[in-house]
Amino acid sequence: MISQTYFGALDGLKSKLLPKTDKIANSESTIKFIKHIQANDSETQIFDKTVMPSLGKENFTRDNGEDQSPDAQVFFVDNVRTVSDTKRNFYNFHTRPINSIYRRFVEELMVEMHLLSVNTDFQYDPIFALGVITSFEGFMKGYEPNVDKDSIFSALCQSVGGDSAQYRQDASQVLQLAKESSVKSLLGKAEIDGNTNSLLTTLKQCTDKNNFKYSRLFAIGLYTILAEADASLLEEAKQRNETLKDLSSLLNLPSEKFQKDLDLYLSNLEKMKQLLVALEESLAADRKKRDKSSSTETTATETEQDS
Repeated sequence: MISQTYFGALDGLKSKLLPKTDKIANSESTIKFIKHIQANDSETQIFDKTVMPSLGKENFTRDNGEDQSPDAQVFFVDNVRTVSDTKRNFYNFHTRPINSIYRRFVEELMVEMHLLSVNTDFQYDPIFALGVITSFEGFMKGYEPNVDKDSIFSALCQSVGGDSAQYRQDASQVLQLAKESSVKSLLGKAEIDGNTNSLLTTLKQCTDKNNFKYSRLFAIGLYTILAEADASLLEEAKQRNETLKDLSSLLNLPSEKFQKDLDLYLSNLEKMKQLLVALEESLAADRKKRDKSSSTETTATETEQDS
């Protein structure tokens, strides 16, 4: 079976479709398609948004001063960072090998952060930062050497254009708000000491943004806030689910996805804990076996010397 990919561009001004086939869809074939468009229309121009901070009329003029806006055919090509770029950046920032047990988690978190960072609707906020940190700390427990954890986290943030110090500062501030609040006051939109609930205000500022982009890491950040404000509400499944449903309704979040994301997160976290316990028990058994073997050899040697 022959694999084939189709490219196409629609010229709305001339009511013309420009199709082209290729064997595979990748950056090279995409560039070939753009050159194909140019070859079929000498007036086609390509601009890079990174060198065009504004899209005023002055940005659409040719060298001879001829006006190219707004009816000109303009193709915008963004220099979007790829997953490969992000991974390369990460390993440039953190040069030591990653423990094989934790490598998959680190790379999955990296890809998740990357996909959000290149999404045009995504905007960084303190809840997201808290979710990233909570997820990282939860799944990286027991990592050896422990001194590498800070380097790995810093590289994760830097690889997507972030700053680990900013993540930690923003997360710390929102956790402090959670300590000063309660889930009851949060869900009841109550006032604390006569002042508007600062935590609720912070959350609404995040979710009320135009084109707010919900993410699993945002959900984990919210869960961490609830646990800090009143951990007892999360101990029993039914009460926890009701609380999550009320919170998702308050913040206009996709309730079903919100709960599923958190259920999966908690399940995977528990599996990781069980894996680490099993690993520690295995290592302890190996150490005990080696110690016993070493003790037996020492006793045998001493017996030979005595004889």
